[in-house]
Amino acid sequence: MEPSRASWLKAGLVLFVAAQILPTISACERGYYREMIDDFCLTKFRLDMAALDRRLWCSWPQTMEIYEDVTNCTFQIAIRMDCFWPNQVVDSFFTDIHRIYFHDCAPTGRLLHDPPVSILAPFIGGPVLVTLLMTALVVWRSKRTEGVL
Repeated sequence: MEPSRASWLKAGLVLFVAAQILPTISACERGYYREMIDDFCLTKFRLDMAALDRRLWCSWPQTMEIYEDVTNCTFQIAIRMDCFWPNQVVDSFFTDIHRIYFHDCAPTGRLLHDPPVSILAPFIGGPVLVTLLMTALVVWRSKRTEGVL
């Protein structure tokens, strides 16, 4: 006997509901996962960052490899523990890292510093020169009264 269309719809609905529920009851233990990434990933990250000069923490070229390593570490542990990645635990983990290590960094990841004098001088000197010339022109023009009715 061939299954009816209604039984196919019921089976599809059951599979859909199962697909929605099963990820929430996966084998991942969030507390243990956080403990593992703290023990393995965060410990290595702290050692790597301690080896780097603190003034270079905001330099993306200097910290990129360290950051990629900690990201890969959280991913590898998630795979081994049957956890989805990324997840809320990973989000919280990286939020904590950024709050501790990168809170003083510019949003672009570049080190903040003054521009070179060759760039800064025209931006300062230009307006100062124009202001002085306009002031001199107004004073010179106010002293000349000829042609005024």
